[in-house]
Amino acid sequence: MKISTKGQYALRMMLDLAINNTGEYITIKSIAARQSLPEKYMEQIMTSLSKAGYVKSIRGSKGGYQLADKLENYTVGMILRTIEGSLSPVSLLDDIPNSSLQSQNCVTFDVWKELNDAINNVVDNITLEELVQRQLAKAGNDYMI
Repeated sequence: MKISTKGQYALRMMLDLAINNTGEYITIKSIAARQSLPEKYMEQIMTSLSKAGYVKSIRGSKGGYQLADKLENYTVGMILRTIEGSLSPVSLLDDIPNSSLQSQNCVTFDVWKELNDAINNVVDNITLEELVQRQLAKAGNDYMI
């Protein structure tokens, strides 16, 4: 499994929206400037995040984006799966009921299953709230949200 640039940017964009949340809508231009990301590419990602219901937007001079829910209600796994699709290390795990019995009985299946479980355990247990706290701590700021 390799997380694409799009997935990495989506996570950074959600983190930026969380850290810079003042109640005002935040423009893609300001996120792009802070994160050094290309605006056009960010628009595509933000559309996906908006369709998933993770961000809300308004148009116009005061337009932009903000998170649609509380920080603790987003996980890294949710965000990445919205952009990446499956995070399984092998496609066999995406459709276990239809995989061959031979594949399921092979010891390598257990390895892939353990790896998949480990990945899911990490990404599904880190919230956006935790990422904000980690980022603020890393920046030398001990302010807690």
